[in-house]
Amino acid sequence: MFLLPPQLTTPFPSTRSTSYFPTTTRHHQPPPPSAANPFTFSSNLAAATPLITDEGPNDILPLQNRRYDFTPLLNFLSTDSNSEPKSNSPSPTQLDPTEFQLAESYRAVPAPLWHALLKSLCSSSSSIGLAYAVVSWLQKHNLCFSYELLYSILIHALGRNEKLYEAFLLSQRQVLTPLTYNALIGACARNGDLEKALNLMSRMRRDGFQPDIVNYSSIIQSLSRSNRIDSPILQKLYREIENDKIEADAHLLNDIILGFSKAGDATRALKFLAMAQGNGLSPKSGTIAAVILALGNSGRTVEAEALFEEIKENGLEPRTKAYNALLAGYVKTGSLKDAEFIVSEMERSGVLPDEQTYSLLVDAYAHAGRWESARIVLKEMEACNLLPNSYIYSRILASYRDKGEWQKSFQVLKEMRNSGIQPDRQFYNVMIDTFGKHNILDHAMATFERMLSEGIMPDTVTWNTLIDCHCKSGRHDRAEELFDEMQQKGYSPCVMTYNIMINSMGEQQRWDEVTKLVTRMQSQGVLPNAVTYTTLVDIYGKSGRFGDAMECLEVLKSTGFKPTSTMYNALINAYAQRGLSEQAVNAFRMMTAEGLTPSLLALNSLVNAFGEDRRESEAFAVLQYMKENGLEPDVVTYTTLMKALIRVEKFDKVPAVYEEMVMSGCTPDRKARAMLRSALRYMKQKLKS
Repeated sequence: MFLLPPQLTTPFPSTRSTSYFPTTTRHHQPPPPSAANPFTFSSNLAAATPLITDEGPNDILPLQNRRYDFTPLLNFLSTDSNSEPKSNSPSPTQLDPTEFQLAESYRAVPAPLWHALLKSLCSSSSSIGLAYAVVSWLQKHNLCFSYELLYSILIHALGRNEKLYEAFLLSQRQVLTPLTYNALIGACARNGDLEKALNLMSRMRRDGFQPDIVNYSSIIQSLSRSNRIDSPILQKLYREIENDKIEADAHLLNDIILGFSKAGDATRALKFLAMAQGNGLSPKSGTIAAVILALGNSGRTVEAEALFEEIKENGLEPRTKAYNALLAGYVKTGSLKDAEFIVSEMERSGVLPDEQTYSLLVDAYAHAGRWESARIVLKEMEACNLLPNSYIYSRILASYRDKGEWQKSFQVLKEMRNSGIQPDRQFYNVMIDTFGKHNILDHAMATFERMLSEGIMPDTVTWNTLIDCHCKSGRHDRAEELFDEMQQKGYSPCVMTYNIMINSMGEQQRWDEVTKLVTRMQSQGVLPNAVTYTTLVDIYGKSGRFGDAMECLEVLKSTGFKPTSTMYNALINAYAQRGLSEQAVNAFRMMTAEGLTPSLLALNSLVNAFGEDRRESEAFAVLQYMKENGLEPDVVTYTTLMKALIRVEKFDKVPAVYEEMVMSGCTPDRKARAMLRSALRYMKQKLKS
């Protein structure tokens, strides 16, 4: 249940001025205009904000001959420290004559002009306090009755200035309406507080109001901007959109497509792209480029190419961003020739490559081991007045890391400095990760210290990398120290940080600490994601705490999210490791009942479960299921089957499985050959006996 923060004991701050309240004006006569005063509104503003009354549009005409100078009011409020109304404040008729006459002089000002004044004040963070004072003063004198709009303007301004706490305090002064709900939800989304935004939407429904398109767009855009979006969260939001019977417009569909693309769910991104196009809507070019990138990152370059060609068929010229998205897909799949071709195609089409284009091409050459070609690209960049940046060198460094050539990290750093380029935070993050992945923790920490000595501040990625590499090396105590140090230095853990620490505590079987981490995570407004629940299912399952693992799945379902294949894979594998084949089968059935397609990993785990339980016939039934459903068994499948046969001492059947593995195109690994040798050795001993 969403709880609003307690009320402040100090009044809302106001902006003060040295000017004083001028001479009073006549009753109902507005103050004279001032040409230099920015808060003097003429008939243009009144005409731009039409008023609709019972008498009809002719009531607007008298306003066109009036001008309102708000300087006296602003000066008065700036010097009045007690302008906020209190419960024991006197009625307007008992006020000081000066304030009473001031209130009377502004009584004829129409509401739209007050709204315009408030928006002007809210445009600057320095005058938000004065805007608040204006609203309080208007309420005190009953001069404007659209208070919900006034408060919405203030809440929006506070959210824009990262004053979310003050926005919630302000919302307590009014009964929440759809307008103020929208402003609060928008403020939460702008400040990245997704949990509060979603809780507000739930509360909004309980109050009998329905969330609208703007609410959902604000939340999805916020997630996309902060790169916190993942597919299950977006699927849940879309189910709520459907439940609220909201028909998505072009803007919302664009946000959804972009969200799924950034979440790496290319299939759903394509689905909503087709939905938009079927409704005659055209998503933004940047969104289509994001879909192409998601397809490329998923290895689906053929579909990415088709979408790229569709852009051209529609009479649009692909821009650099679209070319880069397709290029990234080729780089991801290691298609160097296609990568070279797309860059040549850019040049033929008159589309100029940018820094990202060259970075991707350098990345492609580096992964292919063509270092000289990568250096030629760097020279081409210089010829085009595009100086290689730290990011490009970080990609070269990453390629060495992925090939296990961590020793060349120092060479890359030296070349980079010789080119006059200083390493930035991203470069150092890759360098720390390189040493961490190869368990050279002393070098990782030395790099961190060098980074700090050069005045480069770490980010969450830096801390996560350091914590993770210590966890993977079994140095859990040091990882915990880094986790505490991170927070002491003012860095807030993200969901990935918590996932790393939850896994670390689970490996140590410190279950109370796991619970505390999950609780702290939620109290800080960090939403668990699919990786969090998968990690919990995995650590509970591996330790035989299957009740806790199942409870995690149920909690996930109760929040409206759908368990993923990875979660069930972890659970099936956990049962398999303990030979609990019946439980593994039940988990498999739950997985298929959820509409999830079993992966090869899940089926291999099922084969292992039957093997550990000495049920080799059921293990071979899983192999048959794979073949009938178009899943190609891999070397793990056949090796696990051989192990199952050895366990029940059916050594004579092992060579046939090995032969089938070779005939299917699987290259036997060391473990598979060891299984075959073991079976042949037992067969030989049996013949001798």
